[in-house]
Amino acid sequence: MVLFRRYLSTLFLLLPLFCVGPAQAELTIRITQGEARGLPIAIVPFGTQVPVPEDVAGIITADLASSGRFAPLESTRFPGMPQTLDGVDFAQWRAAGAESLVIGQVLGTATGYNIEFRVLDVVSGQQILAFAAPANDRNLRLTAHRIADLIFEKLTGLKGAFATRIAYVLVQETAKGKRFTLQLADSDGANTVTLLSSPEPVLSPAWSPDGTRIAYASFEGRRSRVYIQELATGARRVVSAEEGINGAPAFSPDGSRLALTLSRDGDPEIYILSLTTGEYQRITRNPAIDTEAQWSADGRSLFFTSDRGGSPQIYRVAATGGEAQRITFEQGNYNARPVPSPDGSRLAMVTRVEGAYRIGLLELGGRRDFTVLSTAGLDESPTFAPNGQILMYATRGRGGSELATVSVDGRVRQRLNVPDGQVREPAWGPFLQ
Repeated sequence: MVLFRRYLSTLFLLLPLFCVGPAQAELTIRITQGEARGLPIAIVPFGTQVPVPEDVAGIITADLASSGRFAPLESTRFPGMPQTLDGVDFAQWRAAGAESLVIGQVLGTATGYNIEFRVLDVVSGQQILAFAAPANDRNLRLTAHRIADLIFEKLTGLKGAFATRIAYVLVQETAKGKRFTLQLADSDGANTVTLLSSPEPVLSPAWSPDGTRIAYASFEGRRSRVYIQELATGARRVVSAEEGINGAPAFSPDGSRLALTLSRDGDPEIYILSLTTGEYQRITRNPAIDTEAQWSADGRSLFFTSDRGGSPQIYRVAATGGEAQRITFEQGNYNARPVPSPDGSRLAMVTRVEGAYRIGLLELGGRRDFTVLSTAGLDESPTFAPNGQILMYATRGRGGSELATVSVDGRVRQRLNVPDGQVREPAWGPFLQ
């Protein structure tokens, strides 16, 4: 029960100092396992008529390579550098080994840029996608991620999630001791921003469904509180400051409520807080520890962790309260930190396998298939990409804690680390509006 109880013990160690600003350390990605044969694709450097601060084609290449489903060709194998359709010799690209080809241009406009690109099927010699996207210096990188999403979806049939953001806790050693910061970053680890900095641990970041706010637990004035912070302005407000534990916030699918762990009435229980009225609704009533609630995709129920049966297991209860039903039976004597997939078909969790804590995935349909996806000894804090195809989690790496991702089929794996720090408590944000 080490992981399960650690949340309660560390909740009372928070004494953060609020700040917003750029961070110096960015995540770097390394693919540790990809598809047996990624799709051979060539992304030609985009032509430019004006100075451009970002390498658009380079960002697209890195995104597609990081998915593990593509094998971008080295530029040394390119038979040419076409920027328009009339410059493409399909026979030469077939001979080079490409099956798909991306070409494009970045044109200057009065307000910034217009990015024109085409995706070509080299085998058939046909254009399969053409698009023009406006951009400026501020959103150029995001636009490149959106283009990668379009290409990914066209070629795989799956919605891409490159144009999304992640939140995580960065731990760094300083002259005064450890420093914990709550960070935001693009899905590729770039454009990091620090939201919260503290000499003590930071816990439980949670995104609002529209991606404009983040909730988290902290301990200021030596009392645990839950805050919500507006990302656009940095403004924050206390939303829960009850006696005892205030923690583990999770937004409802419509963003109007928070599920919380509170001990205001004694034992840690699950509550729902209306962000409109400020009123609490107690959901669970049990002398055991009930915590880590997450909303079902339809908002009608909550999954949570409880040791009411003698060991941590996952339960489900209606969002209106009532009798809780145990979900995990055949998955062993330790299952915690439930996270439903965006479509509600799967449930990720931390499961114990022969003494090791790993990430498991339970199908919520009729067969209830269960798969252990991770392989290390201390994996925790799973979070789904908004397309439901990838899980990110915290794990132990060569330099300490780092982040890892694994596809839901277990075939694609990555590690994400910071050269001068450790990362934990990931939370993957929603699709950007």
